[in-house]
Amino acid sequence: SMPSEVLLKIFSYLDAASLLAVGCVNKRFYELANDNGIWLKLYSSSLHSKWTIWKMKSNQTEAVSLGCAAVHDKKPGYWKKEYIFKQTSAFKARVMRLVKFLDPYTGLPCKNKEAMRVSGLCWIIVLKDKNGKEHVVEKPNLSFKDTSVTILWYGTDWPCLDILSTLKLFGVTPLLPGQSRPPNKNGPRLFSLIAEYHLDNLTESSVAVGADELVQLFSLGPELLVGIWKEKNEIAFVMANLHYNQLLERSILGSAAVQYVPPPNKPLLDDIDSEYGLHDYTLHLDLHGRNCMYLCGSFKYLFCRKRDIENGYLRLRVVNLEDNRKHLPIIGTLGICWETDVFKGNVKDCFVMDLTLLDETGKPFWCFSAAVRMELSTTSSGLYDYMGHIYTADYSDAEGKVCLEFVWLEETKEYIIVSLVLYVSTKKVNSWYGTNY
Repeated sequence: SMPSEVLLKIFSYLDAASLLAVGCVNKRFYELANDNGIWLKLYSSSLHSKWTIWKMKSNQTEAVSLGCAAVHDKKPGYWKKEYIFKQTSAFKARVMRLVKFLDPYTGLPCKNKEAMRVSGLCWIIVLKDKNGKEHVVEKPNLSFKDTSVTILWYGTDWPCLDILSTLKLFGVTPLLPGQSRPPNKNGPRLFSLIAEYHLDNLTESSVAVGADELVQLFSLGPELLVGIWKEKNEIAFVMANLHYNQLLERSILGSAAVQYVPPPNKPLLDDIDSEYGLHDYTLHLDLHGRNCMYLCGSFKYLFCRKRDIENGYLRLRVVNLEDNRKHLPIIGTLGICWETDVFKGNVKDCFVMDLTLLDETGKPFWCFSAAVRMELSTTSSGLYDYMGHIYTADYSDAEGKVCLEFVWLEETKEYIIVSLVLYVSTKKVNSWYGTNY
């Protein structure tokens, strides 16, 4: 029964976040909270007092005065959209400036943590059941490594696995960052879709990574692991491994429905003979189990001759079986640690591989963070220096393959990497350089 003029006067004292919240009460409040006069005041107050409001068009820049025409000539909600667009654009630009600072060692952004703090970024998963109902899982545990972050969600109220259809991984930021009060999870937020996975027949269609007494690990893709209780066949936890390369862009610049697509690479002119093949590549390799690091290595001056190109792949040999001077010891027993509210465990004979391959200019060429399982090879080592079982660990995606060979030394209770070979897809190389290998 309160007159609209009185409500508008009350709304004029609210900040932007409160206006967005009150607009969700009912249809009348939504229409009043879209009032151009209120939002134009907020928009102009966010600028310098002597500035003129500028409306950007595709072909021209038109000055807009702060008079009545700017209020009445626009559709309801126009200045609300302009204000939100201005705030989010400035916020994204500020965060992306932090990403431009690169670590000279890894070639990756070195201010990821600071950028995440400034942006208020968090990650959530949304489980959708077959009836269309969505279940949001928040409050993950984070574990930062040199080149990746591991995100673990667990709880006691997971929906039954049999009724779930899809799982979506989102990066979430406040719609209006920089407000005086901390962001509210029920307040306006921006969602950026990172990945989407189908859960139909999860245990049959996914790759089994390993198991212990309580859970089984299944890989839905290069970035996501799902732990399933053995007894109940229900989700125990979800673990995501996100590589720092394009982490902020994927978590902020996408939309709720469409994933962020990075711009194509602009190749530099290479004056070296094309017959020389790839040259001066650098590999950074981390093997870890979420809470513990097993290997952190850097390998420079990797190259591939033309003769090493076959079956659609260019081969980069990092560790040679015959050259025992470059064989690498593994610290600790390989496995992936997990935890829930009550239980903890360690799934052995698997690990998370963080791979960062830099091209000759130091630019990230191929990057991923993924869980990899080990398998006992039927062949013996054939090496006089090592007498033990041979284990293999392979990874592959659309951009290439990684082949690892370990030897288990029973006397010292440790693994030794005796072979590490990268196979890079020729399609990836051709699209990167605009050549034809």
